[in-house]
Amino acid sequence: MICGRFANRMLPWYESAMREATPLSGGDDPDGVSPGGANRRPIRLRDARWAQVTASFLARLGVRPNQISLASMLASAAGAVSLYFFPQPWKALICVCGVQLRLLCNLLDGMVAVEHLQQTPLGVLYNELPDRVSDSMLFVALGYVSGTPWLGWLGALLAALTAYIRVFGAALGFAQDFRGPMAKQHRMAVLTAGCLVSIIEHFTVRTNHTLPITCGVIAAGSLLTCWTRLRVLVLRLRGRD
Repeated sequence: MICGRFANRMLPWYESAMREATPLSGGDDPDGVSPGGANRRPIRLRDARWAQVTASFLARLGVRPNQISLASMLASAAGAVSLYFFPQPWKALICVCGVQLRLLCNLLDGMVAVEHLQQTPLGVLYNELPDRVSDSMLFVALGYVSGTPWLGWLGALLAALTAYIRVFGAALGFAQDFRGPMAKQHRMAVLTAGCLVSIIEHFTVRTNHTLPITCGVIAAGSLLTCWTRLRVLVLRLRGRD
């Protein structure tokens, strides 16, 4: 009961904070739901000039959005491999590069598909499956390198569950709910920050506490995200009565 009251009091603060942290594009719902483009994650960087120029360049080269989606998975695989096999600080540096390249691919595949009319019947599959594989590879590797394999697997499972609830809501006829506090971009931000802090920790105190903490934060945040999205879905379903 005490935990429930605490969560109810903290949830508005979390949602408010994550609305500020979540990149939004013009016309997107500030609650993390995109009714005008129900299948697109709200990303403010779509309006950036460099992103538009890069997407146009890739489209002129004939690069397909599905190929960019697969490239995001390869970038995540490189980050996961570095975490597991490389020593510090290289493991953290390469992982950060892999994560950021993954996010860049996630940005550009949608822009090439939508803004440059390259959508395909299999696009929705390429949009979702590589993300689930990418999350799993990164978080499982993070768990093993942290000495807590079960926590890495739990984080991977909960990350997939957040996406399942979002897509399940869309299958029921609602706009996809991209709210946090640990949506994909938040998970990648936490992982990036954790890797960078782990480098400082390595050179200062020669310990390895940052990565296990990062793994735990991602898992706990993903669990909370499942709850917030499920809570909203329940309210929507009740509203149909």
